Amino acid sequence: VNAEIMTHYPLKVVYCPVCSLPPEYCEYGPSFEKCKPWLKDNFPELYPELFGADAAAKGIQNLNIGGSSSSADGEKAKGSSGKQKPSDPDVKLLPGGKIKKKEQAIVLVARRERSKRKFVTSVTGLDLFGVKLSDATKVFSKRFSCGASVVKSNDGTADEIDVQGDVKDDIVDVILDNFEVIPENAIYFLEDKKKVPARG
Repeated sequence: VNAEIMTHYPLKVVYCPVCSLPPEYCEYGPSFEKCKPWLKDNFPELYPELFGADAAAKGIQNLNIGGSSSSADGEKAKGSSGKQKPSDPDVKLLPGGKIKKKEQAIVLVARRERSKRKFVTSVTGLDLFGVKLSDATKVFSKRFSCGASVVKSNDGTADEIDVQGDVKDDIVDVILDNFEVIPENAIYFLEDKKKVPARG
């Protein structure tokens, strides 16, 4: 085996700090325009049609046997390999350049039929406002003189409070009276799989 083409392990792979893809694949990512300044500074030889032939020739001269850029460029690439932070705090940048918006904190009140004329009112989202679900359960039990319990979810969805009976309309007033941290415009009813503002 020729000593010049031996690969040394572990391999050091450089990823684009913008789209988190290897530089060879930035053009296939969703944010190629944002990747261009970083590519021009670190890997101009990969895209000679974008940065000109002299930039590509300069990049090829700086390559060493391992296929990565020279040690000075390698240090620069390491230093800038941190993830780019989105400017909006409610937006999270996922791998591949996908954007995930932070969900708005809302309280969702839904009524579902348990049997023929018996209903259960479920309340989700109280914990997003810092309300302890066990305390809210006690408040609902006292106010409506019925059973109320915290239902833990196993599938990753939010925990909810189930209150026996159809108290959907009255529970909004109880939430607003007992938990001041919850604004009135953050409470929604779930009707026909659509969110409808409770007041308005």
